[in-house]
Formats: sequence, C-alpha cells, structure tokens
Amino acid sequence: MSISSFNRRWATVILEALTRHGVHHICIAPGSRSTPLMLAAAENPAFTCHTHFDERGLGHLALGLAKASARPVGIIVTSGTAVANLYPAVIEAGLTGEKLVLLTADRPPEQIDCGANQAIRQHHIFSSHPAASLNLPIPRQETPASWLVSSLDSAMSQLKGGALHVNCPFAEPLYGADDDTGLAWQHTLGDWWHSSQPWLREMWGAGVVVQPDWHEWRQKRGVVVAGNLSPSEGMRVAAWAKTLGWPVIGDVLSQTGQPLPCADLWLAGEGASCLQQAEIVVQFGGYLTGKRVLQWQAGCQADEYWLIDSRSGRLDPFHHRGRRLVAEIEPWLDNHPPQKASRWAPALDDLALATLNRVQEQTAQFGEAQVAQRIDQLLPPAGQLFVGNSLVVRLIDAFAQLPAGYPVFSNRGASGIDGLISTLAGVQRANGCPTLAIIGDLSALYDLNGLALLRHPPGPLVLLVVNNNGGQIFSMLPTPAEQRERFYTLPQDVDFSHAAAMFGLAYHRPGDWHELRAAVEKGWQQEMTTLIEIVTEPTAGVDCLRQLLAQAVSP
Repeated sequence: MSISSFNRRWATVILEALTRHGVHHICIAPGSRSTPLMLAAAENPAFTCHTHFDERGLGHLALGLAKASARPVGIIVTSGTAVANLYPAVIEAGLTGEKLVLLTADRPPEQIDCGANQAIRQHHIFSSHPAASLNLPIPRQETPASWLVSSLDSAMSQLKGGALHVNCPFAEPLYGADDDTGLAWQHTLGDWWHSSQPWLREMWGAGVVVQPDWHEWRQKRGVVVAGNLSPSEGMRVAAWAKTLGWPVIGDVLSQTGQPLPCADLWLAGEGASCLQQAEIVVQFGGYLTGKRVLQWQAGCQADEYWLIDSRSGRLDPFHHRGRRLVAEIEPWLDNHPPQKASRWAPALDDLALATLNRVQEQTAQFGEAQVAQRIDQLLPPAGQLFVGNSLVVRLIDAFAQLPAGYPVFSNRGASGIDGLISTLAGVQRANGCPTLAIIGDLSALYDLNGLALLRHPPGPLVLLVVNNNGGQIFSMLPTPAEQRERFYTLPQDVDFSHAAAMFGLAYHRPGDWHELRAAVEKGWQQEMTTLIEIVTEPTAGVDCLRQLLAQAVSP
C-alpha cells in the first residue's frame, strides 16, 4: 500500500466534494504537509487556484474573493502557525457572512504535544469564530468514502455564513508516484464522480415570515437605516423608502446613493430633531460606520425597531425593542410592499443639501478630505470601489455621496486594518472589474506583502494610499496629547515609491487635484496596478471633519 498515493485520493475526494457546493476559487500557500490537498486542487479543472506566500494575506485574499463572488472560497495551508495566520480572516468572515472553507493540513495525532516539528494543537484553534468545524481522521481505507463526502456535504449545507474549518491530518510519506492504492475505495462512490450534485443533500427550510401588521406600520412615520448592502439591495431599499415617503440614512456601504448625504454631519445638529417623530425604524443590513449615525441609533425612541438581514445574530449594539427578522432583503421587500405616501420629513432634504454644499466649499484644498469628498469623480465606469478602514472610511461616509448601485466593498465587520490590500486583490480577481481602492498609510504598511498580489491584476486597478504619516484616527479621539505620537499615531516617515518599485507597480505622487485626476485616468487605460500616494498634512483631514461638525452643531 502506498500511503502517499492514498493521501492524494483522500484529498481528491475532499476537493471534488467542495465543487458540488459552489467552490470555484482555491487559495493556496506553500507547504509540505498540505501537498495532497494542493495537488488535488491543482489537478481539478473546476478550480481557479491562487497562491500567496503569506498566510495572513492568503486568508484575506479568499475573503475578498468571497465578498465579490458571493460564493464559498477554499483555503489550503500547511500545518503549524500557518494555520494561526488565518485567524483575522476567519473572524471577519464570521462577522460579515462570507463563506470560507479552511483546509488545514495537520500532523498525525501521535505527533502532537510530543515535540514533533511544526506540530501544534490545530483542532478548535479558532475557538468559537468558525461557523462549523470538522476534524478528519488520518486517511485510511477502512473509513468509507461515503462517510467522508457526506460529512463534508453536511457541514457545507449548514454553512450559512462564516468559516468552515476542516482539519486534515496526513501521515508521511507525502511524496511518491501514484499507484492503484485506494482506487477501489474511490470507486465505491460510483457515478457520483460524473454528477454535479452532492452525495448528501440536506434541505433546510427557508422563506420570509410576513409581518401580519405591516399594513398598519407602513402608514406611520418611519425611517429607513441602510447598512452594508449589495448594489441591487441598496437600490431596492432606496426606492422602497421613497415610495413610503420615509427618509433614508444610508451608510457608505449601503449602495443606496445616500439620498440624504452627509448624515454623519447633519445628525449632529438641531435640524435633525424632526426624526424624533419617527414611530418605526426599519434597518436593512448591519455594521454602520458614522459615529453620529450610531449615536442617533443609540438614542432612537421609536415605538418599533426592525432589523432585516440574512445573517443570524442581533446585529443591534443598542438592543432596541422591536423585531430581528432573519431574511434575504429583496424577498423581504417583495413580501412587504410599500404604500405610496408623501415625505413626512421634507426639511431633511434641504438640510442634507446645505450640508453637502458646505462640505464642498470647505474641502477646496488638496488633501484627504478633498479626495474623500470627490471620490465619486474618480470612480471607473462599470467598476467598483474598495474602501479601507480607520479615518478614510469615516471621511467618505461623512463627506461624499456615492452613486446608487455602484459596488462598494470594505472589511467593516471587525474593522481591522490588517489584510486590506490582500482583500482588495481578492475582490478584483473575483470579477475582473476596474477597481479603485483607497486606504491609509499604516494600513498599507500592515499588508505590504499584499502588493505582490497586485502585480498582475485581471483589469485596471488604482490604489490610493493616503499618507498622513500615521494613524490619525487617534487624533479624533481624546488620547493624551503628550503620548499621542509615540503610542497612538506612530508616524513612520515612509515613501511608498519604494514599495511600488519593489513590486513593479506604476507610481504617482500628485501635488493637486488635477494631477490626481490625470494619474487616475491614466491608470484606467492600463491593464496593471497604479499606486498613487497622496501626501497630506497629518491632521488636515481630522481638522476639516472637526470644523464641519462644529458648524453642524452651531450653524
């Protein structure tokens, strides 16, 4: 019997089973113990294989692929700390619902806790963060192939969002020529090999629970809060609210077109007091960005607060009295039609427009505030936007008005700055669309290895790195001034032209808006990545936001 040959047959069954559940992308890091899984993925024509030398970045690459494709994505890594490096991506997927399937190679159980090389306790390494876990035995022909495929099918059928961790121990030898070992074992699956269906199809009841009193509630004064939505969901929600005559508070990731732009500014003033008359708030999607939006949400005293999202969990950090409706948003809208009515809070239209005009006037100077406000002017036609975390996403949320239905991606679950460039790479690889991305300097440094994934993009990609020399989000917080630079903002005094040169990317450092526009337009004409560094005074963006907030409070 050839152990290496049977290892590969075992792995081939695992990878083939995943194809039956819509897995088309596999992200692979180099390693020896994972050889059976890697070879099985490489030899299966159903997969597009992606490689990266950094497992932390690899996990985020898979996260981006899952975001943009709306399909589960596989990850293959070797044993040891390679597995642990997937932790941030597992956490993010658990919060925002992307489906990741982690195939982690492992040492046999007898090599754990005895000093064997690269052997750690991998079973349940991610604690409660995966949606499900499956700890496989060592490949043995005594284990029926039907058990293996049905175990995977059951786990995949129950995966509604988040990560499935499949731990796969393999005994040595891992290398050697294939022989007939295990061929009969594989053949016990019969014509499954020639079908496209899972071995075991678990059926879960699904549908929309229609609210019987919706007819009464839709005649009341309501407010719609739009969180993280897809383009089609965002446009549907905006049209639904418009018919009802209800104002929409749209997040930067809502893709509603933000009918009332700059909400994170005008909500700070007295002009928004009319919202206190709302009798019901209906929120679609979770994870809101703006601080003032969150403060309004916290103090909302409507009679009912409904939150609709396909993900499970409360998703309401302020624990409102109301209804948590777990449902796909568009079918929910279909089953809860609006009743046409005039706007009950028309003063908000004038308030939002006046705030937007004020923002445009006060962002005339080149810098991160201006770029955030005018980001819609840089977007490629039929493209997509990827927004980083920390200060940049807050400035865009507060200052900009994005086109309705234009795809916007971000990692706003745990809101970390790790893996942003790698996530961006996955988002674009999933669909090949021209992509504009904007992140901060510390975020770029944190995932500098991710630039290796941008060397051969499937379409034009422009990455804006806002270099305000540190984590200036901490300048917005009441951090102690005497310790702020050393312990919070951590200025690095770096020049990203060297990073661009290292990875063979085009590079520009514009000095004004017109130079930036020209550099971005040139980027859309090239099938490559263009890194554009926007150097700005450290606290210029923060100062602009503070000034505009002060004007909103005391116009």
